[in-house]
Amino acid sequence: MENMDSTVIATSLPAIAADIGSEPIALKLALTSYFVALAIFIPISGWMADRFGAKNIFRLAIFVFMLGSLACSFSFSLETFVLSRFFQGMGSAMMTPVGRLLLVRSTPRNELVSAMAWLTVPGLLGPVTGPLIGGFLTTYLSWHWIFWINIPIGIAGIILAGIFLQVPDERTPRRLDVVGLVLAGLAFAGCVFGLSVVSLPALPLLYGYLTLAVGVISGIFYLLHARRTEFPLLDPALLRHRLFRSAILGGSFFRIGVGAVPFLLPLMLQLGFGLNPFQSGAITFISAVGAVISKFATERVFASFGFPRILGFAAIFGGLLIAAQGFFTTETPVPLMMTVLLVGGILRSFFFTGSNAIAYAEIDNAEASQATAILAVAQQLSVAFGVALAGGLLEITTRLHGGELGLIDFCIAFSLVGGLSALAGFVYLRLPADAGSNVSGHRAAGG
Repeated sequence: MENMDSTVIATSLPAIAADIGSEPIALKLALTSYFVALAIFIPISGWMADRFGAKNIFRLAIFVFMLGSLACSFSFSLETFVLSRFFQGMGSAMMTPVGRLLLVRSTPRNELVSAMAWLTVPGLLGPVTGPLIGGFLTTYLSWHWIFWINIPIGIAGIILAGIFLQVPDERTPRRLDVVGLVLAGLAFAGCVFGLSVVSLPALPLLYGYLTLAVGVISGIFYLLHARRTEFPLLDPALLRHRLFRSAILGGSFFRIGVGAVPFLLPLMLQLGFGLNPFQSGAITFISAVGAVISKFATERVFASFGFPRILGFAAIFGGLLIAAQGFFTTETPVPLMMTVLLVGGILRSFFFTGSNAIAYAEIDNAEASQATAILAVAQQLSVAFGVALAGGLLEITTRLHGGELGLIDFCIAFSLVGGLSALAGFVYLRLPADAGSNVSGHRAAGG
């Protein structure tokens, strides 16, 4: 529900804008407000789970998300829609990281790869199914349905979580780091808002650069504060774990490219190839099929070859396939495009499953809430940076040649973000062959 909703709205912006008397470019503030809410409230999700119980916060988050969805559907102006999306983002900020925390705490480490394999499916399905579902609902029903559809899903989620989530209620009520909360909120919200404005200029670019500067400066102050406080909101000391540190760095590099693809590919198919949103979504949907297919082999593959080799292979070749999408032309056969997207979806699925699992190989349950929040923040920042980088590259290349946006501009953007994704592979290939073997079950030769 959360992963789909973050992308489904993009295809419906023109219809929503026309209905509430606004412009699509101004309505992009709704996208920005959603991501800002994520940036502000994800850092506190770990503290709330420890203080009030992860299961309670998870169900509350679903309820808040549902209320935000209803508020969005009844919005009547730009201001009410932006505020509704912010409120919806508050619920979203808690759902995914707290859901992952529940899984980590309730799953033995030797079963974590299999569990993570299924947990990553929604994250991979969302960006590719969102435009398809959003285009269908907006075209054949109305834009309100992209929010109403969340209500039955949310109700089912709350009920099923109450029945099936039998997780030990581990509460460690430590003091809330208020100063850290303010600094972290300014840091992450400033960075996400700045990157969003740069990539989706609904406001003058100056605002984006200023808030980005505020975010970076606040982040520096937060790191200085965290070293001096007993219970920091997000503890940088967790980066002492080599595998956790590698998962943050490698995952961030890879997500830059992956985050850019849902922005670049539909734009290229629609502007460069002349397809409508539904036709574009029907092509990109195939990568979701690849993500699901891979789940049936993930556990065996990591047990046989280990994390470093598979993650290195998946990142390098996954990045190359992202770059390859920039060489699509109107003459490229659709089956060939779908094959590239299918294989890319399989490799991304392997990467995210392994990267999420190896991050917890050295993390105990007491540190899991902090680790989950840090991972979630890193993921949001890297995806936001990927979209901003893609948008910036298109802007720079079109200015350089002084013409309309063309396929060469997409080729350059895809190549650069794909290259950054491929760099993640070298982060993992530097690890020992049996790194994270307590999670993967792999034993290196002679081990």
